[in-house]
Amino acid sequence: MSDLLLRTVRRVGTSGAPADVRVRAGVVTAVAPAGTLDPGDHDTEVVEADGAWLGPGLVDHHTHFDQWALVRRRIDVSACASAEAVADVLAAAARTGVTDAVLIGHGYRDGLWPRPARRALLDAAAPGLPAVVISADLHAVWCNARALAHFAAAVGRPLPAGEDGVLREQDAFDVTAALSRVPDDVLDTAVADAVDAAATRGVTQVVDLEMRFGLDRWTRRVRDGIDGLRVACGVYPDDLDAVIARGLRTGDVVDGTRGLVTMGPFKVVTDGSLGTRTAAMATGEGMLVWPFDELHAITRRAVDAGLVPAIHAIGDRANTVALDVFEAVGARGSIEHAQLLADTDVERFARLGVTASVQPEHAMDDRDVVDKYWADSAERAYVFASLAAAGARVVLGSDAPVAPLDPWVSLAAAVGRDRDGRAPWHPEQRMTALAAWQGSTDGRVSVSVGDVADLVLVADDPLTASTATLRTMPVLGTAIAGRWTHLER
Repeated sequence: MSDLLLRTVRRVGTSGAPADVRVRAGVVTAVAPAGTLDPGDHDTEVVEADGAWLGPGLVDHHTHFDQWALVRRRIDVSACASAEAVADVLAAAARTGVTDAVLIGHGYRDGLWPRPARRALLDAAAPGLPAVVISADLHAVWCNARALAHFAAAVGRPLPAGEDGVLREQDAFDVTAALSRVPDDVLDTAVADAVDAAATRGVTQVVDLEMRFGLDRWTRRVRDGIDGLRVACGVYPDDLDAVIARGLRTGDVVDGTRGLVTMGPFKVVTDGSLGTRTAAMATGEGMLVWPFDELHAITRRAVDAGLVPAIHAIGDRANTVALDVFEAVGARGSIEHAQLLADTDVERFARLGVTASVQPEHAMDDRDVVDKYWADSAERAYVFASLAAAGARVVLGSDAPVAPLDPWVSLAAAVGRDRDGRAPWHPEQRMTALAAWQGSTDGRVSVSVGDVADLVLVADDPLTASTATLRTMPVLGTAIAGRWTHLER
């Protein structure tokens, strides 16, 4: 590995004075005033940064990476404002002579549609094909009659869809899993493209919470040269026994992956979602998939085996139950999403040492849906600033493919709570730029001597940039342990 010398950079989170930064053997070994470090006698790559801003590499703390990779190749219906518009998009795709066995759309949001989904619309749109449309939040799939029959055979049981053709929660997850069963070479090609795309946005690490345990797939990929990300692989209850039998603990590094693949958290989904209207609410609405006793037992089992819990909770009831479990088990971990919180639960995150793993762009996608379905409690939704003020650790992610795997989008939503020229939504819950930046890295703010050289080089200071600039931030370079995964020449 050759040395790397970055000349005339400004480090995020410092005075901004120009500096030279040397990387040797994957570690930052020197930071000095600009113009004072020379390449020396080593084999050194010199990059003239010309005053660009250098920061720690960015981390997406919540992804479904295989889904993200596959979705990038599916029919995008996210802009459709009605069920009829979705059907029209699929009908147009069907007319092009699709050769795939199933016509797949992704990204519908029906919370504000004037009329609900109907199976007959998709029957007419693709009369000769199974057609399925996955909701943006992944908690529902809308199928035509052919798709329902097709996937009932694939999952080995009847699928209980009504006249709307919509499957929710576990039924939807089973269909999504069946859609993901593509040949390894096809999936890995899509993943390789998605890894490259993430690197162009400054991402050096992701937490992959794909429902199908991915540790062995990622190990294969890295060994085959798909090595542009660090990946922590989560595990769900269905695979918990197998992971425990293998002796895997959160943070364990997989041999032969050069430190790029590690065992991630234990993920359990306690409720549904806002978009599918299945989030578990204190009012009694929604679905609580794991009641306290069962959630406590399985979380205890995971913690005793050395796995850190990551508990999905959307509604306020689900978040209370999740926090109750953390308190009873006496473990630290994260609540994934934490979208609606009882006022009394906000301070519990800090007191219990539970990380709030949030996805700020969801607030922008959901603002109108919150105002419709959670109108009486909207001030308790996406309370990023309140969590930070209470002393909780707040980390940012995308939940890709629910939102784009782009940390700059998440940063902009966190600090601005605005998009598309609209006024900020509940601006009192905007995060400070510093807190949002720290939540978008491995916890570091700046680059210092002794750091592993996971780096991002950008055109503007992310701590002072406008939200519009953040959303489109030019990323000049991304490096893992001093190895470029993306570099603008």
